[in-house]
Amino acid sequence: MTMGKVDLKIRCILFFIIISVQRGFSEEFGARQGAKGILLQRVRRQSKAAKSVLKVTDYHVRCSVVSRYAHTTIQSSVWNQLPVTKEAAFEVDLPSAAFISNFTITSNDKVYVAQVKERSVARKMYDAAKKQGKTAGLVATKEREIEKFRVAVSVPSGTRMSFSLSYEELLPRRLGRYELTLGLRPGGLVTNLTLDVSIAERTGLSFIKVLPLKTSRLLSNTVTGESEAPASTQVQQNPRCARVHYSPSLQQQSSASSKGLNADYIIQYDVELSDLIGDIQVFDGYFVHYFAPRGLPVVPKDVIFVIDVSGSMIGTKIKQTKQAMSTILGDLREEDHFNIITFSDKVHTWRKGRTVRATRINIRDAKDFVKRIIAEGWTNINAALLSAAQLVNPPSSSGGTRRVPLVIFLTDGEATIGVTSGDFILSNAKSALGATSLFGLAFGDDADFPLLRRLALDNRGVARMVYEDADAALQLKGFYDEVASPLLSDIQLTYMDDQAFDVTRSLFPNYFQGSELVVTGKVKPGVRDLKVSLTASGSKQKVKVENEVFVSNGEGNRTVLSMGCPGGMDGIPSFVRRLWAYFTIKELLLAKLNTTDPNIQKLLGEKATNLSLKYNFVTPVTSLVIVKPDADEIPTSASTTTVRPTTTTDVSTSIQLQRKDMEVVKDYDATYDNDLDYDSWDESASNPWPAPASRLSSVRVFSSSVDGDPHFVVQLPKLKQNLCFTVDGRANDVLRLLKDSERGITVDGHLMWAPSKQDVEDRSRTYFDQITISTRGGTGVLGAIMITLSLDAVVVEGEGRDTLHTNQEGSVTRQGVMVSMESRDDFHQSCWIELTKDIRFLVLFHHYRHPSYLQMAHLGFYITDGQGLSLSTKGLLGQFQHADMRVTLMKDPRDTLRRPSKEGVLRWGVIHMPVTLQDKTLKDTVRKGHLGSCWVVPKAQVERLLGHPYQSYVVDHL
Repeated sequence: MTMGKVDLKIRCILFFIIISVQRGFSEEFGARQGAKGILLQRVRRQSKAAKSVLKVTDYHVRCSVVSRYAHTTIQSSVWNQLPVTKEAAFEVDLPSAAFISNFTITSNDKVYVAQVKERSVARKMYDAAKKQGKTAGLVATKEREIEKFRVAVSVPSGTRMSFSLSYEELLPRRLGRYELTLGLRPGGLVTNLTLDVSIAERTGLSFIKVLPLKTSRLLSNTVTGESEAPASTQVQQNPRCARVHYSPSLQQQSSASSKGLNADYIIQYDVELSDLIGDIQVFDGYFVHYFAPRGLPVVPKDVIFVIDVSGSMIGTKIKQTKQAMSTILGDLREEDHFNIITFSDKVHTWRKGRTVRATRINIRDAKDFVKRIIAEGWTNINAALLSAAQLVNPPSSSGGTRRVPLVIFLTDGEATIGVTSGDFILSNAKSALGATSLFGLAFGDDADFPLLRRLALDNRGVARMVYEDADAALQLKGFYDEVASPLLSDIQLTYMDDQAFDVTRSLFPNYFQGSELVVTGKVKPGVRDLKVSLTASGSKQKVKVENEVFVSNGEGNRTVLSMGCPGGMDGIPSFVRRLWAYFTIKELLLAKLNTTDPNIQKLLGEKATNLSLKYNFVTPVTSLVIVKPDADEIPTSASTTTVRPTTTTDVSTSIQLQRKDMEVVKDYDATYDNDLDYDSWDESASNPWPAPASRLSSVRVFSSSVDGDPHFVVQLPKLKQNLCFTVDGRANDVLRLLKDSERGITVDGHLMWAPSKQDVEDRSRTYFDQITISTRGGTGVLGAIMITLSLDAVVVEGEGRDTLHTNQEGSVTRQGVMVSMESRDDFHQSCWIELTKDIRFLVLFHHYRHPSYLQMAHLGFYITDGQGLSLSTKGLLGQFQHADMRVTLMKDPRDTLRRPSKEGVLRWGVIHMPVTLQDKTLKDTVRKGHLGSCWVVPKAQVERLLGHPYQSYVVDHL
C-alpha cells in the first residue's frame, strides 16, 4: 500500500540521574536527541524493553574489527501487520567510548540519512522545527559503561520500516584481553536474527573466546572456566583472523525469554605481540602504534590507599569498601610497600611517616585496621591528598630496585571542610605529589567526579566511577587489578627525524601488565622507513629500543586482505586514518577539559569540531540531526538521500542526537534553579484567592510542595528553613503524592518527559502535566469529589461535572469543596482547592512567553495548609506533613570565627543522614520564586529518606 506522511510521535522514559563513566584515559560522553515522532533516547540499562505489538522481521548485527578498531552496524526491520497505526521502537546499546558515525531510517523505499552538524548549527535546525509548532525532545542518560540509543516511530498499517545505526570504537586492552560487547535487544522474537563478527589482527590471535549471553551489568566473581558459547554460535579461526556467526532459532530465543533476547553478546580475545617495541602499522599516510610488551618483570610499588570515611559513607558503601580493601591487601606482593589513610574532617594514617613492606604480619594488621573503620564527619579532600604525598617514597637512586609511587584515592562526596576550592586543591596536589600517579575513584553519584578527573589528569593517573550497586566491591577490586602490576614507567615513544606530525600523546607515566598504550599520527610524504624509538624505566634499569618500520603505499583495507582471512573480510577502509581522527578528537576534548584559558578552550573545541564533521562522528561538539521534509519534497528514487533541512512550515520531523560534554554538574544544582525561570505569581499579582482577602492577608509559606523536575520542598518549622530533595522520575509514571485514608483524600500526579539541558544530557527530566485530587467521603469531607487538573482545564466531578478553563477565571463549589481558577493572563494561572477550612491545596500552571527548548508547560502542586490532614497521611509529600524532623548542625572545631555551619545531620526518628545547606531558587509562597536556604538531601540518600523505593510510590493510573 502507499504510505502517506508517517506520523511520528514521541514516547519517552526519563530518569534524573548522573552517572559518569571513565574508559581508558577518562572518556566520558553522553547524547542529546529530540523528535516529533522520532525520539533518539538514552535510557537506563535496567529498564525492560517496551512491549512490541509490531512484527520485527529482521535484526542483524555486523561488526568488523581490524587491529582493535571496531565498526558495528545494527539493522532492524519492522512490519505493521495490524489494521491501525502502531509504534515501533529501535534500541541499541552503545559503548560509552564509541562515536556514532551513521543513522538512517528507511520507509516506503525512501532512505532518510541523519547529518552530523556543528552543535550550534544543529541547535538552530532543531529550534527552527520546534518554533513551527513541532514537539521535540532532548534526552541523555547513562548506565555503567553503556549508553542506550532509542528511536520510537509510529508506523502506519501495512508499512515496513527499517533502521540502521553504525558506530566506531577502539577496543581497550584490560587485564590481558580485548572485549567486544554487542547488545542484542530486538524487542521481540525474530525469525531472521543474525550476528556476524569478523576480527583481523596482523600480529596474530593468541586466543578468542565467546562468553555465555549476559543479561546483567553487575560484575560477578564466578569463574566462568570453560563456559560454553551461546547455542548456534559458530567460530572459524586461523592464526590472524576469526569469524563468529550467531543465528539463534525462535526456540532458542524464547528459551532465554518469551519476549525475545535482551542480553549482551561478548567476545574476548588477545593478540600475539613478540616485539618489545610493539606493532606499528602505516597506511595512507597515517600510522598507529600499539605498545603492549609481554614478559617484563613487575616493578614493585609504593601504594597509598586513601579512603573517605565521612558520614556519607555510612552503611553499604563503607561495608563494600572494607570488603574490597581486605581482598586487595591480600593481593599485595611482598616486594610492594603500602600504607592506608582514612579521612573525614580529620586525617588518620595507619603507619605514621612511611610506607611499610607488604609482609604477612603487616597485611594482617592492615586488615584489622580496615575492619575498625567507622564512617562519620565531614570531607577534607585537600588534607588527605597532602598526607598521602608525604608518605610516598621517592624513586630509588641508581642501584637497587626502584618502586613506582601510586595513590589510590576513593571518595563519595565533595570537599566540605578545610580547603574546599577545587582550583586550590588541584594546585596543592600537583605541587605535593610530584611524580606520583593518582587514581581517583568516585563512589556514587554524589562524588565530585569532575574534581577527581582533573586531579588524575594533572597527576599521571585516571579517574573512574564506582557505581552504587551490589557489585561495588568487585568494581573496586577490578580497578585495582588493572594498576596492580606496573611493568614500565616514564614511557616515551618517539618518531625520529621529524618523520611524523600531528602525533597523539606519546609520553605515558606508566605501563601496567595486561594493558596497552596507543599512539597515532601522520607520516610525512616520501618517508619510506619510519624510525621509532622507545625509552622507559624498568624494574632495575632504563630501557631503550629503536626500530624501523616500512611505510606501505597501499590502501588501508589491504591490511585485512594481506592477512589471508578465509572468505575475505569486510574490513574498514582507511581504518588507521579514522582511528587517528577518533583518538585525536578524544585528546582534544580532554585537553579542553584540563585548561582554564577560554582562548585555548575555544581553539581546542574548534579543532575537535572540524575533525568530527570531517569524519562524520557524533561527539561532544557535534550533533546528529535528521529533518524530514514534506512528503512531496522527498525524492521518489530508492537511492540513499541525505535529507536537507527545510525552512518552510512543511518540516514535520526534527531529531537531534548530541553527545554530552565532559563536564559534570551536581545532581541537585543541575536543574533546580532554572526550573523556576518562568513567569509566575509574584507580589504584584492580583489576589490569588477570589474569596475574602482576609484568608491570605499575609504571605504564607507553604508547608510542602513538588514542582519542576520533580523537586520536593518540605518546610522545617523549627529552623524556619526548607528541606529539598529530588526524586528520579520516569515519563508516564503516576506518582502517589498524598493519601490520607482517614480523611479519604488522595492526590496523584502524572509525569511527562522533558528535555535535558545542554552539556548535562545525562540529567534527563520529567514534569507533572496532570494532577488528580479525589475524596471518598471520609471524616470531615461532605462527599466524593474528583478534581482533574491538566494544562488546559480543571474538571470537577461529583453529583455533576463542571469544567473550568485555565485561561478564564471562575469557581465551583460542590459538596463543600471549593475550586477557584485564577487567570491574570496566558502566563499567570493558578487553581486553589479548599477541601476543608484546614486542608487547602494550590496548583500552579507554568507557562512561558518565549520558551527555550528546555522549557515546557507543566504543573506544580503545593500544600498551602495541611493542618487538617491526619497523622496517618502517606505519599511522597503527605508523609512529611506532620513529620518531626530537625537538623543538627555539624561544627568545625578548627573554625575560630564560628561561622554558620553549612553541614548538618537530618534527624527523623531512627533516620540520620547528612545534609548540606545551599542557596536555592525556591517557590514556597505565592510570590515569585526567590533565593532561599535549603537543606539539600544527597541523591544517594533520598530513598532512605522516603523509606521505600521509587517504585512503591508508582500507581497504575490517575
